[in-house]
Amino acid sequence: MKMGTGIFLGILLILIGLGLVIKVVFNVEFPIFKFIIAFFFIYIGLRILFGSYDIFHFRTGKNDVIFSETTFKVINDEKKEYNVIFGKAVFDFRKVELKDKPVVVIINTIFGGSEVLIDKDIPLRIKIDAVFAGTTMPGGNSAVFGSSNFKSDNFDENAGYLYIKADVVFGGIEIRYK
Repeated sequence: MKMGTGIFLGILLILIGLGLVIKVVFNVEFPIFKFIIAFFFIYIGLRILFGSYDIFHFRTGKNDVIFSETTFKVINDEKKEYNVIFGKAVFDFRKVELKDKPVVVIINTIFGGSEVLIDKDIPLRIKIDAVFAGTTMPGGNSAVFGSSNFKSDNFDENAGYLYIKADVVFGGIEIRYK
């Protein structure tokens, strides 16, 4: 347990105890449950305000965007996964290095927005699964609910290519040539 969470729980338990004492000894009606909920929301707001995005201590990596905005540049790995949750991310894959194997990029966007920039000369294959989402692909295909696929004109399954697998839930993703 981190220091901030320990202090929060300690103060919360002390206030609950004081509320019960006031209610029992002095017979004063004190809305303990409403107070707990209000204090919890104040705690979350302060954690977000001061830049502590791991409110509930979820482990986040360098490829995760939560309550923020960021730009990701070139990838050179065979497989990368990115998560955008309540945030916005721009992915610039215009200078991706292709070899004999496909470069696989997985982008999960939940209650957020993602923008993917691609060079027209890069062989490309895209699969998007959308649930209540707005999606746009280079060929003009879009999906709000369901799956959508795209292959560039220079796509060859036996050569190196960029494969983008995107899952979007209550968010948006736009993949375009630039």
